[in-house]
Amino acid sequence: MDKRVKKVVGKAAKKVVDHTPEPVKEKVKEVVVDKAKEKIVEHIQDKAHEFTENLEHARDDFADKVHEKGGEAKEKTQNVLLTAREKLGKVVEAGEEFQKKISSGNKHKDDRKVKGASQIKGISHIKTSKDIKGATKIKSSEKLKSVNDMKTYGS
Repeated sequence: MDKRVKKVVGKAAKKVVDHTPEPVKEKVKEVVVDKAKEKIVEHIQDKAHEFTENLEHARDDFADKVHEKGGEAKEKTQNVLLTAREKLGKVVEAGEEFQKKISSGNKHKDDRKVKGASQIKGISHIKTSKDIKGATKIKSSEKLKSVNDMKTYGS
């Protein structure tokens, strides 16, 4: 609106207020107060509704972020566990290989360069002069033949 029109309307409103009777003024004041209360209540309700909508959006966004971060944490944890599993598998394989080497070393005693305690002869295994066969104990080929003949007759 134009400034002059606003001025004229404002002056006319003042004149109307000045010339209205008191009971009408009272009634108008009550209506204006009621309308103002309604407007304030509506305004507060609108703000509360807006606030709850914003809160719901924020809650949904937060839930999405938490879910996303949870998925990322799960993936990272699985990767760490898989890496640890692979490393433990390598350690187990190395341990098994080491155990095979040790056990194969015990099986092939001839291949070992350093003798172990089980390969060293004890004092009871060493021959003395008494253990050496004499000339009388050595079998001749004739005695062997006669023993072989006995076996054939005995059969």
